[in-house]
Amino acid sequence: MYDLSHKPSVLVGMSGGVDSSVTVALLREKGYQVQGAVILFSPAHEKAVEEAKTAARQLDVPLTVLDARADFEAHVAAPFCASYCAGRTPNPCLLCNPNVKFRSLVQAADRLGCEKIATGHYARVEQDEKGVWRVCRPKSDARDQTYMLYGLGQEVLSRLLLPLGEYQKPEIREMARQAQLECADSPDSMEICFIPDGNHAAYIAARGLHAPAGQFISPDGKALGPNLGIDHYTVGQRKGLGLALGRPAFVREIRPNGDVLLGWSGEEFFRKVWLDHFVTPDGQPLAAGEYLVKIRSAAKAVPAEWNGSDLLTFTPAVRAPAPGQSAVFYKGDAVVGGGVIQQTER
Repeated sequence: MYDLSHKPSVLVGMSGGVDSSVTVALLREKGYQVQGAVILFSPAHEKAVEEAKTAARQLDVPLTVLDARADFEAHVAAPFCASYCAGRTPNPCLLCNPNVKFRSLVQAADRLGCEKIATGHYARVEQDEKGVWRVCRPKSDARDQTYMLYGLGQEVLSRLLLPLGEYQKPEIREMARQAQLECADSPDSMEICFIPDGNHAAYIAARGLHAPAGQFISPDGKALGPNLGIDHYTVGQRKGLGLALGRPAFVREIRPNGDVLLGWSGEEFFRKVWLDHFVTPDGQPLAAGEYLVKIRSAAKAVPAEWNGSDLLTFTPAVRAPAPGQSAVFYKGDAVVGGGVIQQTER
């Protein structure tokens, strides 16, 4: 729980949705001096800006609009497209949170004289016995968003409040209804917020980029015919391949030359995963040993052995770790590090 003996000013990142709006209400009830900020990441976020303005008026808090379009383009949109065109499966939230969203909030908080920042993520922030601030799992297992926050460092975590970590989602919606907020029953936000229709391949093509298109390669090495381009597929994918092979198959590997290698169902489990771009909350190396690890946001954390450098070994094997996604490490409830998946081996 937070130390509430001192009530500093706090800048809340708002989107107009129920989670960030109730975050404002909860912090104000606890006595904080609250301001709001909504970030314009891309043209697709203009609606969110207007919805945040509505929520701020209802909550009677001042709102600042932060224009982060240039940073979002450089750190999220362009790398996202390049990664897909290279046969990888990027997670844009993992690019955005440390490089754009929370950096923008901290910089705005400094300009506005706010000591703390806050968001509507379902997670907690706690300080360990060594004084290191860490992201920790929330009360709600179903809403756990700690995976998305693993890239945050001490500059952010030491100032970050996450009050929704103590609640379940139905409780938050009920609070919004009690406060008569227009957003009380609004749908949850999309994973790829800057691609409203979810068609990332069309988004990439609209930017004038063309991912390599090669052959589908059968599990026994035979060419099966052309694919649509590697930006249409992800490791582990079973549906939407447009193939009839007589038995279930999945995408086992995506090659930068445009080929998509298939495997038979049951062969999509891998024991070894190599990582790079590894980070920890305090910037210190993570010691070799066993950790609980998630290989995607909605996955269960499972045991894996870390070599202290770049290699994870899972026992038993995990299903379809995808290059471009991240592996996030836990000790107990606390996030202790994470890195980007580069390569896998059965």
